[in-house]
Parts: sequence; structure tokens; C-alpha cells
Amino acid sequence: MRVLLFFLLLLTAPAAAQDNAVIKPLSMVDDAVVRLSDLFETSGPRAGVVLGPAPAPGQRQVVEAAQLLAIARQNGIAWRPTGGADRVVLERPGRAVEREEVLALLRPALRGQGVEAEAEMELLNFSAPLVPLAAFPQIAVEQVSMDSVTQRFSATLVVAADGMATQRQRIMGRVQPTVPVLVAARRLAIGEVLGPHDVRLVRLPAGRIRPGVAERPDQALGQAVRRPTAAEQPLMLADLTQPLAVERGSTVTMLYDIPGMALTAQGRAMEGAARGAVVPVMNLGSRIVVEAQVIAPGRVRVGPGR
Repeated sequence: MRVLLFFLLLLTAPAAAQDNAVIKPLSMVDDAVVRLSDLFETSGPRAGVVLGPAPAPGQRQVVEAAQLLAIARQNGIAWRPTGGADRVVLERPGRAVEREEVLALLRPALRGQGVEAEAEMELLNFSAPLVPLAAFPQIAVEQVSMDSVTQRFSATLVVAADGMATQRQRIMGRVQPTVPVLVAARRLAIGEVLGPHDVRLVRLPAGRIRPGVAERPDQALGQAVRRPTAAEQPLMLADLTQPLAVERGSTVTMLYDIPGMALTAQGRAMEGAARGAVVPVMNLGSRIVVEAQVIAPGRVRVGPGR
């Protein structure tokens, strides 16, 4: 709380007395200075008399009864304390400097000290400076330093704007390196084969990534999903598999690999399998079950001895 000790020094000659003057118990100050009209309900020629600087944006200032009486007398205002809680609380609204504005300034400054452009930055115990509502503040960072071992940084934040004193604040934070991660672009169901529009590459903090996550599109495109995956969820390599070339219970063409002969038959796959896998197939003619290798969708090869 700042006491307005210098009010009387700034007052000019008193004007004609006013009757029935009323104080403003709570007064919102939008200017950089406090005027007589901020304390009393007055519209006379002295309403605009400047009494002193206003509180800082977002702060308040209290004028007690003794000060109010002295100011009223010097300005010809007919007011006396009533014996109650006679005081005026001056409040000055302000808006906070956004955290993102500060980070946007820090990023290029830290790049000069070896921090990668895609790194994630976090401000620790950040108290946003307040500026006047209508002001266009100028924001800068100075004395930026980075500890490459702890990945922590510090800097001095400088905020200047019309109607307020320049603010300097020491800020601290940390940097988290990021890595490329492949995530689902939409919700994926079991068995879906991934195409270019089903996945997208993002960068996430390295400390939040589990081992075995897909990091490149070529690791996932053309693969089938083995479990449901929510949108924006990282894709794990263990949850991807080659798509089924043969469905369980489907009819397949059996190619018998017999030297000097080309023999085919119709069969039924007893299990689902991807290309290159070995699957049990029942010959529909002989009802014999043999092992065959999947060579294409709906086609299997039965080797010698099988």
C-alpha cells in the first residue's frame, strides 16, 4: 500500500466550496495519475486536478479519512468524516503479459546457445507482469543464460509501456529436447491398414516417449493395426503387423510345388495370415490339411513333402 504523502504539494489554490460532497469508496483508475474526481463525486472545475501517480496496473491504493479531509479542505470541497470507515480504495485494472509472448522471445535467444528449434520450453514459477489495459507493451529478454547439463535457463524479462514504470523480472525455466513421433491422425480400429492420411508426424518431449514408438512414416504405412488406437496416440511398433493376405475360413488357391508339374487346387485357410507366413490349409477335394506359405492375397504355395 502506497501512502499519498505528496498530495498536498501538488494541489493548487482552493476553489469555491461544494455542498454535500460524497467520496467514492471504490474507485477504478484507468489513467496513470490519480485525479480529484477519483476520490470525490465532483464535476467542478477542479475535478481534473492531479494528485499523484496511480497504483501500478493490477494494484490498489488506499486513501484514509485524514488524507481525504486534508485534500477536501485544500480544494474547497465540503466533506467531513462521518466516523465510520471513511476511506477510498483506488484500483487500477491491468492485463497480464501472456506466457506465450515471453516464450516466443526466449526461443530465438536460446537457439543461439545451442537449443534446438523444436525443443519444448517451460517457465518455472512464472508470475506474469501486468500492464495497463489499453497499453501496447514493449517486451524484451536480456542476460539469457543456458546450462547445457541441467537444461535449465534464466533471463531478465523487461516490460515497458505507457503509463507505468519499466518492470524487470528474473525468470527461469527448463528445456526439454523433442523427438519425432508418429501418431494416429484419427481413431484406428483393429485390422485397419495404415495409409498416408491415417498417421502424422509430431515432435514430443523425449522424456515422455516410451521405447519402441514409431518415428518414421515408412515404419507404419501399409501395416495393419493390432489394437484400437485413439487419435493423437503414438503408434507402437509392437502394435503394427503386416496386413492379412489370407482371412481365416476364406477360400484360397493352392499351388503345389512339384518338380515338373504345375498343380493347383482349392483350399480353405484354417487361420488368418500375412504374406510370407505359414498357415494350415485344408484341400477341399481331399479334405487333407497341409501347411502352406502365403504368397499373395488368396494364394498359398504347398512345398514338397507337405
